[in-house]
Amino acid sequence: MSESGSRTVVSMGVHRRRRGRSLGLVMAIGIAWSACGGPSLPPGTSAEALAAFEACGELAWEEKQACYEARLLDELAESGTVAALDMLESLAAVDRAVQSQSHVLTHAIGINAYSPGETFTDAFEECTEIFQSGCYHGVVQAYFIATGEPDGQSVAGLCEPYEADPADRWLLFQCLHGLGHGLTMYYGHHLLMALDGCDLLTNDWNRNSCYGGAFMENVVNAVAPHHPAAALVSAGNASEGGAGEEAAASDHGAGAHVHGAVAMAEGIEPFEALRVDDPHYPCSILDEKYLTSCYLMQTSAMLWHNEGDIADAASSCLDAPDDWRDDCFMSLGRDISGRTLQDEDDARSECRKSPEDYRVWCYVGVVRNFVDVTATTDAGFSFCGALEDSAKPRCHEAMGEALYSLYADEAGRRGACEASETEELVLACRRGAQVTG
Repeated sequence: MSESGSRTVVSMGVHRRRRGRSLGLVMAIGIAWSACGGPSLPPGTSAEALAAFEACGELAWEEKQACYEARLLDELAESGTVAALDMLESLAAVDRAVQSQSHVLTHAIGINAYSPGETFTDAFEECTEIFQSGCYHGVVQAYFIATGEPDGQSVAGLCEPYEADPADRWLLFQCLHGLGHGLTMYYGHHLLMALDGCDLLTNDWNRNSCYGGAFMENVVNAVAPHHPAAALVSAGNASEGGAGEEAAASDHGAGAHVHGAVAMAEGIEPFEALRVDDPHYPCSILDEKYLTSCYLMQTSAMLWHNEGDIADAASSCLDAPDDWRDDCFMSLGRDISGRTLQDEDDARSECRKSPEDYRVWCYVGVVRNFVDVTATTDAGFSFCGALEDSAKPRCHEAMGEALYSLYADEAGRRGACEASETEELVLACRRGAQVTG
């Protein structure tokens, strides 16, 4: 899920594990089927993945999730983080339910990849970027459950190893975004307490990156109550009573390797994550400094309430405060990108359900998510090139903004902008990419 101004995408540095297309967290998806009517198994699918599909694939979702999680965590314990993520990628290629919950399942892997006492960076850097980098976020979640009450030093210092090198900008973002997830989960999904934790960070970019993770965790936990973070919280609470491992193992295995307590603030009412009667909640109750990050996630809540009605969500965005209405439509574009599985024609068609005055911001949300999810630029430039002429400059500028995160060096960003079809659009792209001259 993308957050404008705070959301970065996959670095092109040679030290990254490069992957194929990742599908991310989406609520409604499809799958490719073979001509004979069954799922088309990808070449090289592991025996473990095939066995998991045969054992779990026909179950109802709740049982299926438990079944898949158990097998993924067995693979994690047996062969490590990369092998478990490879197995999940194979399962997502053959089971549409796994595709729809792919980001959530990477959280489960990340949560269980970290062991108390382990060096945080060792576990964190074993993750890969597949499925919206959920493994990274899970490691951060587990770290906070294992280490106890966050303070200014632990919050600011967690991601410090990735601060110095510009080439690690992407890992820095994943750490900060995961920090928002971790704080939200640590505080029993009390969003306001998590945002206070993000405020301990030292600059606006870092804080906004953390806010985005907190808002994403707030929505995901509300709409997916079997989200692995919930099991991790249960495991932490149970461990205080001496039954942590048993409770964790009984809750689909998530959190079984995590020991520690969750800080639950005494005397503070639980936070209400979403409200059916207010499509703008929680943004509607927050200070202005949080509203950009909040509105860049808010349409996921709107679409949950209205059962996926894009036009209705677009209408709701018109009621956002003036200064954040654009952000709401960018959020809608991000959701459209996921719901259409980055299909260019379908995404353009869905964005055209937005009012004409704000449609370009929907396009911006789509194209940023295209780059975010695929870690490539071809689909983004193709998407921009097929838009109405009035929308092309802003779309190409958004591509440039994405390139700023893909390429640490200015020469790389300058060269990538040459894919724009006219000199005017090349300049728009370079403007977004912060290319001088």
